Amino acid sequence: MKEQELGVEIRIDRNSRIPRYRQIVNSIIDDIERGVLLVGQRVPSINEISEEYYLSRDTVEKAYNVLKERKIIVSAKGKGYYVARNVLPSKINVLFLFNKLSSYKLQIYNAMVTRLGQNAQVDLVVYHCDPRLLLNALRENSGRYDMYVVMPHFKDAALAHQSTDEEVIEELKKIPAEKLLILDNHIAALDEDVASVYQDFKMDIFEALQEGMERLRRYDKLILVYPTKSLYPYPQEILQGFQKFCTDFGFSFEVLNEIYADMELHVRDAYILIEESDLVNLVKQIRDRKMVAGKDIGVISYNDTPLKELLGITVISTDFETMGETAAYMILKRKKEVVKNVFRFINRDSI
Repeated sequence: MKEQELGVEIRIDRNSRIPRYRQIVNSIIDDIERGVLLVGQRVPSINEISEEYYLSRDTVEKAYNVLKERKIIVSAKGKGYYVARNVLPSKINVLFLFNKLSSYKLQIYNAMVTRLGQNAQVDLVVYHCDPRLLLNALRENSGRYDMYVVMPHFKDAALAHQSTDEEVIEELKKIPAEKLLILDNHIAALDEDVASVYQDFKMDIFEALQEGMERLRRYDKLILVYPTKSLYPYPQEILQGFQKFCTDFGFSFEVLNEIYADMELHVRDAYILIEESDLVNLVKQIRDRKMVAGKDIGVISYNDTPLKELLGITVISTDFETMGETAAYMILKRKKEVVKNVFRFINRDSI
């Protein structure tokens, strides 16, 4: 049988100290990198390689097991072996598991990918805050990537936010610590060696509102609009941090589920809004009633965007670009640190 018929070129140096099964692995990976083997293409059988290159069947089988574990090839019962994925030379293969798609999450992703540059190939999976979908993604991609970046935010049947899930935690523990990076939400149950860039949702809002204390003292009442029923629920620690701030510093406060179409707007009330739809609704009502944001009604939005900057909306926000850049740095430098991301009060005179 000729190499052309096999579709691969196995390069075996019988004088090398590299184990022969490793030479088979390296040869097949090299053929995929060079485009000799394509995704979905059949790979020669164990017997074919064994006979053509005068190698023991056990040696070839060992090589194929390594390739299968790395999800580079897959076997189809009764049909043989096939190339499962592309292999990028000298790059870090990263799987990024998002809980949801939003402008904020994409800022993190874009900053991370830009910082990684040509050093990495990043694949993206969105699991929609569903722990079952995340479990499936982790299991299906076990062993395929050099790095797993996970944003752990979950929801239960009542659409309440959950920071952890026992099954997910156990699955994450199966990933070697040096291959796992947790973003946005800290998981205390994981090994201390697991890298993390996180927000402390309770203390972040507490400390950010402290930064804006001088401005907030101009208002009689603080109102947090915290959606309790949302497709992608928000951490309850945000609510807890707000309540702690108001209680500790003597502010009158109220918590609403949403901004209604016919709000009772009172001069010297200040609103803190999480969802952008509520921000739009409130600003529209302020303008319709000839009021002025920052003078009659205070407005603070949670999480910054370029549009909020353009419109002059005061925000309390983590720095999403910094989170993405820090994640990339930790991946490239193989750092295993736990870093709290910066969170700020940014005054733009709507408060």
